[in-house]
Amino acid sequence: MPSIIESEGSELGDAHWVQARESGIGNSQVETNYSDERRIAILAAADSAKLEWFHIKVSLVAGIGFFTDAYNIFAINIASVMIGYVYGGGDIPPRALTTTQDFCLKVATPVGTFVGQLVFGWLADVYGRRKMYGFELIIIIVATFGQAVLSGSSPTVHIVAMLAIWRTILGIGIGGDYPVSAVITSEFAAVDIRGRMMSSVFAAQGLGAFLAASVACAIIRGHEKAILAETSLDNLESIDFMWRLLLGLGAVPGVFALYFRFTIPETPRFTMDIKQNVERASRDIKMSLRVGEDVAVGEDAPEDIGIRRNTLPNFWDYFKRRENWLVLFGTAYSWFALDVAFYGLGFNSAKILRTIGYGGPSKDPDPGSVGDVLREIVDNLQKISIGNLILVSVSLPGYLFAVLSIDRVGRKTIQYMGFAMLTIIFVIMAGAYNVLVDTQSGLKAFFALYCFANFFQNFGPNTTTFIIPGELFPTRYRSTAHGISAATGKFGAIIGQIVFSVSESKGSNYRSIQIALGVFGLFMFTGLLSTLLIPETKKKSLEVLSNDTQTVSGKGKSRRRGF
Repeated sequence: MPSIIESEGSELGDAHWVQARESGIGNSQVETNYSDERRIAILAAADSAKLEWFHIKVSLVAGIGFFTDAYNIFAINIASVMIGYVYGGGDIPPRALTTTQDFCLKVATPVGTFVGQLVFGWLADVYGRRKMYGFELIIIIVATFGQAVLSGSSPTVHIVAMLAIWRTILGIGIGGDYPVSAVITSEFAAVDIRGRMMSSVFAAQGLGAFLAASVACAIIRGHEKAILAETSLDNLESIDFMWRLLLGLGAVPGVFALYFRFTIPETPRFTMDIKQNVERASRDIKMSLRVGEDVAVGEDAPEDIGIRRNTLPNFWDYFKRRENWLVLFGTAYSWFALDVAFYGLGFNSAKILRTIGYGGPSKDPDPGSVGDVLREIVDNLQKISIGNLILVSVSLPGYLFAVLSIDRVGRKTIQYMGFAMLTIIFVIMAGAYNVLVDTQSGLKAFFALYCFANFFQNFGPNTTTFIIPGELFPTRYRSTAHGISAATGKFGAIIGQIVFSVSESKGSNYRSIQIALGVFGLFMFTGLLSTLLIPETKKKSLEVLSNDTQTVSGKGKSRRRGF
């Protein structure tokens, strides 16, 4: 029998042998199964690989998708204000979207994302990560272009309704990107760099939000003269063009990433465990990670290596075990709790900014003076765009801290810390709200607390809730379980928007924010509790973390994780 595991891969190879034995598989049984030996060798090679250009390429290709997703999600903050000026209602100018219109426009994307995460998560486990990887990006590009070229409102269909439909479709594509990107990155990554790779992919979200805020500032600055030159408040053509340009530019990064999405190889774990093709996985891992002769390569033919099939009965058999469904509940609810606040505040940053003086009318404009109203519109758009840029900028260090510390500190520790800090911050902001917003010094303190909240969301559960579900489950269910966790999070995003809309209908903008902050603080505390159900994943192979026997026909016994 040829040597399969050599040099630097040997230690991890030995670890996989130990895992097989601990799962209840006898030495003789393992040693006589050559296919299983090769599977162990491939896993050892992938898990022990040094950082290669291929790892960087995978992170970049996945990251560009998240960059595009975040741009499209957060560009609506300022775009909705622009749309309100052009198509909103109200007897006294400037116009604005109604609470219902604003709610529909902002909740449409999370609704679509919810669907996309469930559907594409399942499809990626059935048909492969690679096959799904480009299709969701095509949906994003088409939907982004579609909303940018919409015609104006008609007597039968309001443009906000059509925008909501397009943004729901956009959300489906964005939703598909979450489980597929997470799983592709985790399954290609070596154990020692998996956290950094996955957090780097997710950090692209911050860069996308930053670009959306920056582009909004540039567009508003570039069209200031055109806005002031308008002659009628009933036909603001310059602003109508601005929001279309802002949203439409979100398709550009996706177009550049499309080729790489379709040409990325299938992950070796899917090829082995789902397609049952050990030799193809051997060749792919050798070509991608340059592992030399450590992995034997033979004929490209499917063979039975004893992995349980991805069937509904097997799915229920796995998740009906208490230790497994509790982990899924922990990952799903933690994401839910986080997104209630993350998107509740993120989609309503313009309202937060008005509280601290960035945006909103500084005086009552004279409805008869078109020039005054136009000047007020320009000032408001500039304040909101600059304020958004500031908020996004102060959140970027959180992503950086997460990337640098995730493989040393650990996912669970960072999630604990983040939820704990967010609970404290939101409780203080809600409890001392009236004091904070009454004085200039209080407003500065309020803004500082809000910035700290953004920091600890990203150096905390916003990053870890994305990473952990991509590590904890067997290959055959990994994408589905990540999709379930992510979709539960987007249900939380919908709840967060409902909280803001309902609290806004109960009182003024100031009162609604206080109520929302109090509710968000409660959810952060429950997220802290749900983290107890999740095991630490750093420095462990995906096969250990899956809590599942993935060798020799599934005859070994599962080892229960400690919580």
